[in-house]
Amino acid sequence: MTKAIVIYESRSGNTEMMAKAIVAGLEEAGVDVELKRAVRAKADDLKDMDAVVLGSPTYVRSLIAAMKTFLFEMEKADLKGKVGAAFGSYGWSGESIEILTETMKNLAGMNVIEPGLRIKGRPTEQGLKECREFGKKIAEKIK
Repeated sequence: MTKAIVIYESRSGNTEMMAKAIVAGLEEAGVDVELKRAVRAKADDLKDMDAVVLGSPTYVRSLIAAMKTFLFEMEKADLKGKVGAAFGSYGWSGESIEILTETMKNLAGMNVIEPGLRIKGRPTEQGLKECREFGKKIAEKIK
């Protein structure tokens, strides 16, 4: 069975809502999924995964601190050629998704799904549907 991990961090719960909906989409597509907050994630969590999905809200035009810290941890894992995807909520600008995408592509050598998923503010029902579809899109890429 294909396996994926969704690692996220959230300040106000918006990115967490997105993460859970992406997990639901992956599971609906038959993928075994683990959901973990960035603050608790380790490089070993990534080793048997077919896909690594990272989520962070944009805070002051960047990632929030826990996700920045996790990216240093992620460097310890060999992710070359694995599928990656990025998502996050934002209030004004949404740079976190591009930062995560570029890090997965250029630093880790991952096969990243582009564009990542950005949702402004709190996800609506339509936004959560987009998240589930994004999960299914990731599943198609790893199957």
